[in-house]
Amino acid sequence: MESENGILQCEMWKRLGLSSREGSRLAQRFEEKGEIERDRVLHEGRWTYKLYSKRRHASLDSIRDSPCLRCDDIDRCFEGGERSPISCEYLTRWIMENSGEGRRG
Repeated sequence: MESENGILQCEMWKRLGLSSREGSRLAQRFEEKGEIERDRVLHEGRWTYKLYSKRRHASLDSIRDSPCLRCDDIDRCFEGGERSPISCEYLTRWIMENSGEGRRG
């Protein structure tokens, strides 16, 4: 999908090597699942749809201050490992502080 600018449905099925019919059905399924929005547009004298992804790109800003990024045990930290994100007090505290849970009075 071409970010905020969208992509023409006809361009999508061409890139994917699909027929027009297959591309249309695929776009309809994504729309039904809430993954995309489809806007009807006139392109080169023909009606088609412009497809827009509803997913937004994740930003690294949301995890920039995570204790995991500067943890010496990051290589040993996994579920069932020597260290675990499930039981990490530093990660738990950071999540609570950044989710609003730690700010409630």
